[in-house]
Amino acid sequence: MARKKTSQPIYLGWWMTWVTGMTTGLGHAFHLRGFSAIFKPLSAELGFSRAVTSGASGIRSLQFGIMAPVTGWFCDRIGPKWIILSGLGFMISGLILMSRVNSLWTYYVTWGVLIGLGNSLALTLPPDKALIDWFVTKRGRAFAIRFILIAIVSAVCLPIITWMISTHGWRTSCLIWAGVMGITVPFVWMTIKQRRPEYYGLFPDGAKTRENTTTEQFPLMDDDSSNSSGFEEREHTLGQAMKTPAYWMLIAADASGMIVHAGFGLHCIPFITDLGIDPTVAGSLMAMMIVFTIPSSLLSGLIADRTRKEHLRFLLVGDYVFQALGIGSFLIYPHTFMLYPLLILLGFGNGAVRPLFIIIRGRYFGRKAYGAIEGTSMTFQTPFTILSPIYAGWVFDTTGSYMTAFTLFALLAAFSAFIMYLARYPKTKIGKP
Repeated sequence: MARKKTSQPIYLGWWMTWVTGMTTGLGHAFHLRGFSAIFKPLSAELGFSRAVTSGASGIRSLQFGIMAPVTGWFCDRIGPKWIILSGLGFMISGLILMSRVNSLWTYYVTWGVLIGLGNSLALTLPPDKALIDWFVTKRGRAFAIRFILIAIVSAVCLPIITWMISTHGWRTSCLIWAGVMGITVPFVWMTIKQRRPEYYGLFPDGAKTRENTTTEQFPLMDDDSSNSSGFEEREHTLGQAMKTPAYWMLIAADASGMIVHAGFGLHCIPFITDLGIDPTVAGSLMAMMIVFTIPSSLLSGLIADRTRKEHLRFLLVGDYVFQALGIGSFLIYPHTFMLYPLLILLGFGNGAVRPLFIIIRGRYFGRKAYGAIEGTSMTFQTPFTILSPIYAGWVFDTTGSYMTAFTLFALLAAFSAFIMYLARYPKTKIGKP
């Protein structure tokens, strides 16, 4: 008699991938993407200029930069679960309070500090750290799925959010989204784990035996193993990573690219509506841009798992070239029909940037101190992401157009491509930190 096949339980890492992808997608849809839809009605009701309204984004970036090293350190020491849950608590509370905002300082504190803190704790570094710990050889696929889910959820939700704001107002929309984010809490509670898979008697990537995995067994989170075999991920401490040129080049390229992403992302819908396009249609166009992040996220993840770590940087070079071409095409032909190549190329180019930076830092510096390395990198990038949306708003307030800001964004995207070309894998022997 043929023996029945027993179904194998799904590896916990994949559940974490799905839950963090959905949760981050819902959070980013409202707080990051949706802010572009809230921007004009909020500034009109409260009587703020575009530069002043953009200040909340700068405050969010400032506290994110201050908190990132601390968040990364705690992720490395105690794990990501409680950090993500606390971040969701901050975000939900902030969205509820946004319905009562009536002055500049309450707006800055609520959107910039409270919701911004929730975003940085729940949706950025901690979930990335969780997946870095639970995947090695399938890391590219895991992050591809995570960022594809973020893109799909954001693209689906953004037109709904713009419709809600148009019909019910931005205050009621904030209350509704507080409830939406509350639904994610029990799923995070059930799936996110505090420690690496080895602590629970498992292996990374869902392997069943040591022969099926390419990474050493690390029984505790604070192990001091120096090498993850297979992909030969040398386990750097923060101090060791900071002594390599690659660490600083990755920061420079990422900071330059974040200026483009933060500035254009916040002002995208205001820019489109300034061309005479209806806000709901503008939201759909921005959603189209998000949709085009999906194929690049998928391709980058699949290709990254099959690419030598020495060559991973070339994937990011191509992504930044796409962004420069997208913005440059609109600068050369500033007409409404050129919105499509602008948004498509920006979406495709930007879709792979964040997962590739996570994968590259993991390949270059290992899992041991990933949280601290990523957190300090974000701190160095913070001043640029603070100033970018404010600068774009100031350009519009003084010139009545975003074209000067877009010219700078195109040049910075090209600069990021050049720096990534130089950001070679650190081959120096690791000494004492």
